[in-house]
Amino acid sequence: MTDPIAWLAEHKIPLGRWMGDAVDWLNEHAAFVFYAISDGLGFVINGLTDLLLWTNPLAAIAILAALAWLLHRSWRLVALIVPACLLIVNLGYWEATMETLSLVLFATTICMLVGTPLGIAAAHRPWLYQVLRPMLDLTQTVPTFVYLIPTLILFGLGVVPGLISTVIFAIAAPVRLTYLGVTSTPKALLEAGESFGASRSQLLWKIELPHAMPTIMAGLTQCIMLSLSMVVIAALVGAGGLGKPVVRALNTVNISMGFEAGLAIVLLAIIMDRICKQPERRRP
Repeated sequence: MTDPIAWLAEHKIPLGRWMGDAVDWLNEHAAFVFYAISDGLGFVINGLTDLLLWTNPLAAIAILAALAWLLHRSWRLVALIVPACLLIVNLGYWEATMETLSLVLFATTICMLVGTPLGIAAAHRPWLYQVLRPMLDLTQTVPTFVYLIPTLILFGLGVVPGLISTVIFAIAAPVRLTYLGVTSTPKALLEAGESFGASRSQLLWKIELPHAMPTIMAGLTQCIMLSLSMVVIAALVGAGGLGKPVVRALNTVNISMGFEAGLAIVLLAIIMDRICKQPERRRP
């Protein structure tokens, strides 16, 4: 009698081979498309990085502090940002921090521009969310190295495969939280808007989005944190930034370098989280 376990092991479904063949086919017949995307994205990201590095560090810190003050009107936040940035400069990781900031800003922008409309559409179309849900689960559970390999093959070595992998990993946060914010709008508010003759677009812009804004902003901060968590992974495929000294410290067992680079990542995460956090409403 044939052992069913042995039979299953002998008749393996070649899922990995199929995926490899698909990537090879794309690389052979559509390489010019991926090269064009890689060149375009690389030009934009490198341009933003050059702009950030062109700015004097003290001037950049002053602009960041002014932005924090304008958004939050908090001296405590300014008192947190300025010493944190000066510490990064003192540690010698300002250039790497700007490279990381460029990557995170670009990845977060793409995630929000794509994820927020998808979340809104899924909130109004339950069937769409049922389609998106397993795909979002897949992007958050599959190890990043699995889809880092095909992106590396298709887009080549550099910052672009790191960016695309970061977007794939982080886009689930804005989609899910936007969906949650819109669907949690109280029915009483929607019924009140309908009773006054509001159209569907007016209900969206006047009621649903204002109610969902705190949740959407939470999706923004989560997207930033997830993007920063991919810094080290992106460094493995040629992206610069703070992930490079972390990888170098890991390879050479350099505790001091790893701690300092890791501290710079933490400080950057705190600064971006505090700035992008929705301002608290002051009580009258």
